[in-house]
Amino acid sequence: MTNDMLDKIQKVVARYEDIDRQMTDPLILADHVKLTELAQERAELEALVTVYRENAQVTQELAEARELAEMEEDPELRALAEEEIDQLLARQKELEARLLKLLIPKDSRDDKNVFIEIRAGTGGDEAAIFAADLLRMYTRYAENRGWKTQIVDENHIGVGGYKEVILSVKGKGAYSRFKFESGVHRVQRVPVTESQGRIHTSAATVAVMPELEEVDITIDERDLEITSTFSSGPGGQHMQKNATAARIVHKPTGIAVKIQSERSLTQNKTLGIAIIQARLQEIEAEKQNTAVAADRKAQVGSGDRSEKIRTYNYPQSRVTDHRIGFSSYNLPVVMGGDLDPFIDALTVADEAEKLAAAERT
Repeated sequence: MTNDMLDKIQKVVARYEDIDRQMTDPLILADHVKLTELAQERAELEALVTVYRENAQVTQELAEARELAEMEEDPELRALAEEEIDQLLARQKELEARLLKLLIPKDSRDDKNVFIEIRAGTGGDEAAIFAADLLRMYTRYAENRGWKTQIVDENHIGVGGYKEVILSVKGKGAYSRFKFESGVHRVQRVPVTESQGRIHTSAATVAVMPELEEVDITIDERDLEITSTFSSGPGGQHMQKNATAARIVHKPTGIAVKIQSERSLTQNKTLGIAIIQARLQEIEAEKQNTAVAADRKAQVGSGDRSEKIRTYNYPQSRVTDHRIGFSSYNLPVVMGGDLDPFIDALTVADEAEKLAAAERT
């Protein structure tokens, strides 16, 4: 651990101890708002401080064990001391790794629900079919984790695919697991409609947007054009007879969405506005990512939707993530929702990059 990193940790510990002192001040105890703010900040720092203190204890025990090993004349006792040194060194290494990881700023959106927007790209009908395949993959992954999924907007085409579709995933940590899926996904395979057995390359674009609370980004209702229409497709007599679908246009940006998944117009309006909020936040995030992209060699987690991030090669049963050079040779399992190997590898790469950035600052 570098001196700069250690200095940062010690500043966090000093702030934690200062908060502890403040929280015993009668004036602070009488101010419930200030007390709550301090308690929240303390909770955010506690994990790092706890690990730091344990590491300090291990470091002290290690120094004592080394001193004992140097002074001990009995071979058996010296061997026991050296064995303890090895154990303490392993524990110290583990704690230092945890400290470095805790220094990485946590994405405040990680625990949020998400909207996953999938759009067919180049490739015509085959791209739309691939969009449907991605929808199934994400749905199965979410459901395997016990999360609730719902299609909230869709634009079917006749071959069993989607021109575009939005999937809602509700579950703690959904954004942390899906956020690296944003980008261009490419498929190489023989389309069902291809009579001569030639391999085609098609693509679909995925955008993962955290479901935001009102405090994250607000919309002036005067900027919205909201109209009600009749729902289409399956949904029963209730949806067919009543104008329950909501079409919402955000006039300053032209962002439009039509929601018909809920049974009432009010519910569809609320959900539609939430999706527009998420899209506006994504636009802002992309602006920020563009500003810092020149300083980043890797694009893990950048959300750059123009970049090809993954290829699904059916003839070779291979799925490759181009950002980290990671491949799986069991494509059917991946398409069945087994995304954890990719997500875990992307998470590790992203954390390593952020840690390297933290060491430079």
